[in-house]
Amino acid sequence: MRSREIVLKLVRVCTTAKLLTQLHSLTIRTGLNHDTHFAAKLTELYFELLPVQTARKVFDEIPHPSAATCNRILQRFCGKKRYGEVLSLFSSMLSFQKPDHFTLLFALKACSALKTLNFGKTIHGFGIKHGNIHSNMFLGSALIEFYSKCGDMDDALRVFEEYTKPDLVLWTTLVTGYEQSFKPDEALAVFTGMMMTRGISPDPVTLVTVVSACTQVLNLKAGKSVHGLVIRMGSEIPLPLLNSLLNLYAKTGSIEYAGNLFRMMEEIDVISWSCIISCCAHNGATDRAISLFDEMIHKGVEPNSVCVISALQACEACCNLEKGRQIHELAFQKGLELDILVSTALIDMYMSCCSPKEASMVFDRMLNKDVVSWFALLCGCVQNGMFYKSMQIFCDMTASDIQPDATVMVKILVACSELGITHLTSCLHGHVIRGGFFSNSFVRASLIECYAKCGSLGEAVNVFEGLADDKDIVVWSSMFAGYGIHGQAKESIKLFRRMVRDSSVGPNKVTFLSILAACSHAGLVEEGIEFFNMMLNEYQMMPESKHYAIIVDLLGRTGELDKAICFINQMHSQVGAHVWGALLGACKIHQNAEIGEVAARNLLQLDPVHAGYYILLSNMYAVDGKWDDAAGLRSSIKEKQLKKITGQSVVRL
Repeated sequence: MRSREIVLKLVRVCTTAKLLTQLHSLTIRTGLNHDTHFAAKLTELYFELLPVQTARKVFDEIPHPSAATCNRILQRFCGKKRYGEVLSLFSSMLSFQKPDHFTLLFALKACSALKTLNFGKTIHGFGIKHGNIHSNMFLGSALIEFYSKCGDMDDALRVFEEYTKPDLVLWTTLVTGYEQSFKPDEALAVFTGMMMTRGISPDPVTLVTVVSACTQVLNLKAGKSVHGLVIRMGSEIPLPLLNSLLNLYAKTGSIEYAGNLFRMMEEIDVISWSCIISCCAHNGATDRAISLFDEMIHKGVEPNSVCVISALQACEACCNLEKGRQIHELAFQKGLELDILVSTALIDMYMSCCSPKEASMVFDRMLNKDVVSWFALLCGCVQNGMFYKSMQIFCDMTASDIQPDATVMVKILVACSELGITHLTSCLHGHVIRGGFFSNSFVRASLIECYAKCGSLGEAVNVFEGLADDKDIVVWSSMFAGYGIHGQAKESIKLFRRMVRDSSVGPNKVTFLSILAACSHAGLVEEGIEFFNMMLNEYQMMPESKHYAIIVDLLGRTGELDKAICFINQMHSQVGAHVWGALLGACKIHQNAEIGEVAARNLLQLDPVHAGYYILLSNMYAVDGKWDDAAGLRSSIKEKQLKKITGQSVVRL
């Protein structure tokens, strides 16, 4: 008896693995290892101090473990996420012990984690056969959660309906199941039923799930109703619920609501900051997003990767390279640069801010590169005109077993079309077929355009005609543009009439842009005006600035500058730089300084730092002998330190 008391005291003070093994030896010598109570205590110590496998061996030595002892071990396994061990122990336990409700709860939790639907259904059947499962709300909740995690919401609903008086936990579990199964409408319907038909008041956990469902469907009205309900309930609103509402307003672009809620919050954590910064960054308030990020850092809040990514996206949107570099330095100091999502956001930011060298440095430092990071680098190089570099990245990417998607194929075809290398286009054509991208309309259109820009109009036509009746408006438009590039405007017009006559495809604004461009290149003034009027009157499409610019260019090419200026004066929309630029170029060709001055004055209001406009007008003044005016413009260029973008030519040897 005394030895039993001594060992009990030793159990309470045992804190190291070495002491535990000595204690285990003592129990064996004293015969206490056959005592179920001692054996259970010993097993729990093994779980705390030694590997799980060792603890399981000790448990297996217990002569007749009770249901409580088994449940404690199952609980330990669940806590360590050893769900396979839970199900193994549950199966063996059936041979010597009848499981109780707690046993079934732990087993169902393991089935939920492992998504083992059949095993869970077996447990469900066992519970119905051997216990009054329908009187236990916790088991009902566990069953609903299990079926939800396995994607079987029909069975989850059937379990719920078997309870005549479901409590709040059961309702919440069903709402959460629908929300996590990406069925937000059903989640909201269940919540409405809970409130309206049963009169059960929700708790913060329920409300967080409901707001999340509203966010999934971007239902601002329903979300605001939930917010109103929360306020009417009168109690203090917990932070997770406030953050959930903040996220709703951020995702729905309700920047004013998000700002008001954020300012009213007494307690703010890093998730709150992440939501409001993301809201501003993605809804046009980029300066505000950067300002909030700086405020967060100033207040000593430790940023997470989400905050940093949102701030970098704000820098990317407003091309604030200097601030982007500062955030990069902060991310490096905090160890966040190691996060692959942060590194990818840095690549995007540097590429958008025209700093591809820094983007490449970030990419080279990445320990793990995923598909998205490769794509960001490649697309950024195309965006910055580094077409040879993008081709090299594409080769390196495929050599690393990273397979491109349709978006990347479009980008690399754009790069190839800018290089004008036909045999590279043929190679990419083969890759398109092998990769199964030929069914993608944008890839097909890019391939047609690529062949056309590389001078292989015949190959472009072969690809186009090979599609038989499987042509949408994107493909048709690319072929119109291809004929236009080669100055074959009449073929482009003929193809347009064929599309309208023989297919069910109708033109869009891009189609008319391609046709008008073809007419402009070929000097077909009447046809161009005809198509412009067709777009406006027959198809009821409002022209954009680019359409107007092409008509102005078309009139300008044929020297009809007075008609061009009249056409501009009749425009209903704001005249953009494209339009005035087309007129200024035409004035340069036909040496009309008077109208050219009008065009240049409007252009310089729209874009006062474009050196090319100053130079064009200066050259016209010089030809007209207006040397003082020409010299004045040249002086303005020097004073404002403007630089003309250098033209480039590529010759392939």
